[in-house]
Amino acid sequence: MLAGDFFLVSWDATGSGKPRLHVQGVALGLAGALIGELVLHQRVTVHGVRLDVVDSRDVTDKVANQVLAEIGDSAHHTDVRTWLAYLARRSVGYVAMARHMANAGAFYTYISRGLGRPAGIAAAWVALIAYNALQVGLYGAFGAAATPLLERWLGLTPPWWLVSLVAWALVAVLGLMRVDVNGRLLAVLLTAEVAVILLFDFADLAHPAPSGFSAETLSPGALFVPGVGALLVIATLGFVGFESSVVFSEESREPRRTVPLATYSAVAIIAALYALSSWAMTVATGPANIVAVAGRDQADTVFKLAGAHLGDAVVDIARVLFVTSLFAAMISFHNTTARYFFALGRERVLPAVFGRTRARSGAPKAGSIAQSVFGLLVIVVYAAFGLDPLVQLFFYGGSFGGLGVLLLIFVTSVAVIVFFVREPGGETFARRVVAPVPAALALAVMVWLAVTNFAALLNVPQGDPLTWILPGVYGVAAVIGVIWAFILCAGQPAVYSLVGMGAKAATAQDGV
Repeated sequence: MLAGDFFLVSWDATGSGKPRLHVQGVALGLAGALIGELVLHQRVTVHGVRLDVVDSRDVTDKVANQVLAEIGDSAHHTDVRTWLAYLARRSVGYVAMARHMANAGAFYTYISRGLGRPAGIAAAWVALIAYNALQVGLYGAFGAAATPLLERWLGLTPPWWLVSLVAWALVAVLGLMRVDVNGRLLAVLLTAEVAVILLFDFADLAHPAPSGFSAETLSPGALFVPGVGALLVIATLGFVGFESSVVFSEESREPRRTVPLATYSAVAIIAALYALSSWAMTVATGPANIVAVAGRDQADTVFKLAGAHLGDAVVDIARVLFVTSLFAAMISFHNTTARYFFALGRERVLPAVFGRTRARSGAPKAGSIAQSVFGLLVIVVYAAFGLDPLVQLFFYGGSFGGLGVLLLIFVTSVAVIVFFVREPGGETFARRVVAPVPAALALAVMVWLAVTNFAALLNVPQGDPLTWILPGVYGVAAVIGVIWAFILCAGQPAVYSLVGMGAKAATAQDGV
């Protein structure tokens, strides 16, 4: 591809890692090369300043196909200068992305760059398993939570798996659409859910128990209790998703600015909302009573507390939003998993088919379909064997996936430290040492506590086979990943050399 060749020529990939030309010049050159490629393939013609599509069939490059589709969808725009300016603006984001190593692989990329390619590929296998477990586990929760609502309002009592299949079909379709379409839907659902949670919190705080506004339950000393490892895995599971900003960095316009802002904002908002909501419930019941109330009402605790102050209508709305929040989480984890498939397929760690995207939407096609097929198989198996969707699918799947993400976060924190030891330039001492080192130590303690308390997390007897089978799956996956890395190194050194390189890997391979 002309664009690939131009990119390689204009980029100092082996030296400074910076463009040889001004970013705007590189962007305009890429735009011209993409149009020129379509002209050479006789897909478009240029007469003077007029640009017309004469053949809409795909060419051999996914980026060129996307450009061809955009030109075809905007037939009223025929000025070649307009298209050059538009594509150049798009290319600026692409150049910035490659310069700062934005990559849909997230954990995989960081670990590859910090601890080496074998560790990175091992992390990729672990990530695929963990995110798939989290995603499919939500189908069990969705079916179990939506069925009582349908029975109450419509008098229907469908099996949980039928309800989950409807959600599965919607997720499968949305997974193939543009990321901004999914983003808008998630934004609407998230805004409504947060608004209701805050309403519940204010209602609890407005009706305190006789003990008043006690901060006893917020004391750090309350953490040091038996089973704290299980609690930490659940807490980690509550934060899963903050790393998704990196997964979508290649599809953002300004990843250097938006990714840190989105990540820090997500962590801060999640922490504040969880802390406020937890404390508000203890205010409403009293610190001494919250355990008894939660043990009695279990998952309905938050709804029953709100119902006493706000009425049944508001609680019904909240129950609906709880179901939609599960749906939103399914979409999010589906998209994250699909992009891990894409990142590995693009770098040929997985078959190249996984590195392909839909021309019109830019969504990872094969990765999205693979995740959907896996989700369908899980729903069918659980339905066929009559397994419990809430405990054996959602709870076990969420716990298993949460442990995997906790392991990935810990290894990534170590990779960050090692990376900046080798390449300290461009970042402050606080970012290189002060923040990551204590984080790595704290995460190491959390991993140890999680593994040693895994039986309590699953609510099974100590020594139950699940307590070693599920964590052992990650160990086996990591070993297989390392072995596969050595196979690539020996048999396909060109592919191995591009592991963790993201967009640069795709460009280099197109150039070859």
